Amino acid sequence: MAHHEIFPTPKSVHWGSLDASLAPVLEIEPGDIVTLHSVSGSAGEASTDPAHFVRPELRDIHETLSPSPGPHILTGPVFVRGATPGDTLRIEILDVKLRDDWGFNVIRPGKGALPDDFVEDQLIHLTIDREAGTIMTPWGIELRAKPFFGIMTTAPRPDDGCLNSIVPGYFGGNLDNRELVAGSVLYLPVSVEGALFSAGDGHATQGDGEVCLTAVETGLTGTLRIDVLKGKRDLGPYAETPDHLIAMGFDENMEAAMQAALRAAIHMITDRTELTPVQSYSLCSMAADVRITQVVNIRKGIHVLIPKTLLSRKPFKADILGAIPRTVSSASSAIDA
Repeated sequence: MAHHEIFPTPKSVHWGSLDASLAPVLEIEPGDIVTLHSVSGSAGEASTDPAHFVRPELRDIHETLSPSPGPHILTGPVFVRGATPGDTLRIEILDVKLRDDWGFNVIRPGKGALPDDFVEDQLIHLTIDREAGTIMTPWGIELRAKPFFGIMTTAPRPDDGCLNSIVPGYFGGNLDNRELVAGSVLYLPVSVEGALFSAGDGHATQGDGEVCLTAVETGLTGTLRIDVLKGKRDLGPYAETPDHLIAMGFDENMEAAMQAALRAAIHMITDRTELTPVQSYSLCSMAADVRITQVVNIRKGIHVLIPKTLLSRKPFKADILGAIPRTVSSASSAIDA
């Protein structure tokens, strides 16, 4: 098992695009560990406060590359040897650290959860105390940092061409799921040889919904163990924390996103237990939490938290309860790009 490290430079990042034709910047074996550093923000979003340190590699990227078609600077892609279409990439998040002493937050008219309520652009910079793990807002409220990568992604299918980094989908992408901190595991479908994994869009912290458009955007350092599950297919991206399995769904319509996530959750329960779909549906209502992931990435996100304790107990069989299994339609069409 090797340990690799990638620093963001104009040659090791791609800005705004998800594309199966991107050349990898690193090749690894399954099970290798990668420490991946990220940067965030355009030239206009970088802090001008002399108390903040803007990394020279971010300025180099601004001078060399241009965002197209999306705004996110992503480190990678990483080619994982042996990963082929139909497999699943397993990304174990070993650690995520704050990298910069500043972050930014943006409001744009016409965007966000309240597109018509705020008619002026707003860009604010926040001071990050990396040692204390805190973030100071301009109005004096201190926030506790909970860093995670907003984007972790495999490459989309070649037939999908170049996709905007804003929109999440079957490949992962701009999930903005704040549960994906150190100690979590993310599972992403492999659509091309080598998977072509990238990460970025660092968040120092974020609330569910990311309602105004961005979180506290910043640079991060993440240490990930990347492995391949051969021939393992599930319904789009899913994840686990020490306490929960996490099903996800995406759609421009919030209700459709919720239904996709719930169908994925039912599938995950029935796949791991002896429960029928109808029993799993009832169990979700009794004990799972349906949460808004984000509402700002064109395709809105919903995730369902399924307590692992429910799956560790031997469930009742269907014939004991007299339940009649009911077919649950696949969520794959709802989460595909």
